[in-house]
Amino acid sequence: MFNSYIEARDWINSIIPFGIKPGLERMKVLMERLDNPHRRLKFIHVAGTNGKGSTCAYLSQVLQESGYDVGMFTSPYIQKFTDRIQMNGKDIPEEVVLSLVNELKPIVDEVSESELGSPTMFEITTTLAILYFSRVSYPDYVILETGLGGLYDSTNIVIPITSVITNIGHDHMDILGDTISEISVQKAGIIKAGIPVISAVEQDEAIEVIKHTSAEKRSTLYLLNEQFQYEMVSMNEKEQCFHFQGPFRSIDSVAITNLGEHQFKNAAVAMMVLEVLRQYQALIVEEDDLKRGFKKTKWPGRFEFVGSKPRVLLDGAHNPEGAEYLAKTIQDLYTGTKVHLMVGMLDSKNHRGYLEHILPVVKTLVITEPDFRNKCDAQKLYEITKECLKNKKFDVEIIVEPEWKKALEYLINKTNKHDLAAVSGTLYLISDVRSNLLHYSDSEKGW
Repeated sequence: MFNSYIEARDWINSIIPFGIKPGLERMKVLMERLDNPHRRLKFIHVAGTNGKGSTCAYLSQVLQESGYDVGMFTSPYIQKFTDRIQMNGKDIPEEVVLSLVNELKPIVDEVSESELGSPTMFEITTTLAILYFSRVSYPDYVILETGLGGLYDSTNIVIPITSVITNIGHDHMDILGDTISEISVQKAGIIKAGIPVISAVEQDEAIEVIKHTSAEKRSTLYLLNEQFQYEMVSMNEKEQCFHFQGPFRSIDSVAITNLGEHQFKNAAVAMMVLEVLRQYQALIVEEDDLKRGFKKTKWPGRFEFVGSKPRVLLDGAHNPEGAEYLAKTIQDLYTGTKVHLMVGMLDSKNHRGYLEHILPVVKTLVITEPDFRNKCDAQKLYEITKECLKNKKFDVEIIVEPEWKKALEYLINKTNKHDLAAVSGTLYLISDVRSNLLHYSDSEKGW
């Protein structure tokens, strides 16, 4: 028996070396041993390459504004392990983590001794979340974000009331596949028979896979720019506004404070989910509550400002598509502003694609390393950057500082009141920088 939250958390994190094991066999056994707690909950299951977290946040906030109790499971966490399991926007209590882990550990040990081997850290955490929602907090809805892919992800044990695929891009290609079609097959794995699907996928090959899988499962598909659309109305540094057009009704002048054109897509996807639930699940959402929920939604580490003297922007863009969104948003909102960017990556990402999108908007690039296993060596990232800059007509000053605290100090000192300082890359770097600048002393490490 563990005696403290720290011991329980450390045990979960100690499972990380067992790595990623695609498949649902261990989850099925865990759920059976626990009397199938996932069958008592209403899930909104969210997959995608980028935008999952923001979409989950929109849904959670609007549902709460409408009077519903909402559970949410996301990853990775920004500050503490408890961040990833929330009830009505509040972290799972540490004492509940301790109690549920003490219940879980004997079962995990039994499974580990079987031919299935040890459950992974993410499988244990998913099970912990399901237990919390089904036995302790009893939400009306659970918004469940996939960890990796969809088809073999541990969250795919559930049968949701709706499935969501935000978009598909080049990420985790070492596991999910080298092409958009292969990655799309993994993401489409969350589509269940007869359950409606909402998506904003754009590439022809991704659309083909999503449409084929939905038809095969006889699931109604609501696709951005086919069954629903958005129209941008305005955008500035404080908020942006859009009109929504869906198959059931139109909703005008919806304001959001998460910035960037890609956030219109995330918000439109969330809006379509709510519309489907209104139409087929008797969800009650008044328009005032809906608009207030969208406007109040915040998602840490995604185009988030954490300083004003100088301006410091945090954004967890870490793949080509994320870098493209970040670069476009900076161009849209800060044309003519000098941008000094600090970046740190994990070793498994598509760094060249990321850099090719972001370098054209950067004046100074500070390359560092996240304080995390599997980090990308700063010198390696520097060499890739130099290759990307060959024969380019723009100049970028490059600084290499492996220690992220020293790199952050350099970035702050480099940025005057008219410039913009930005930190991007892996969320493990974003987490540390955010805790440092906001003076959070309880930041934790891990998935």
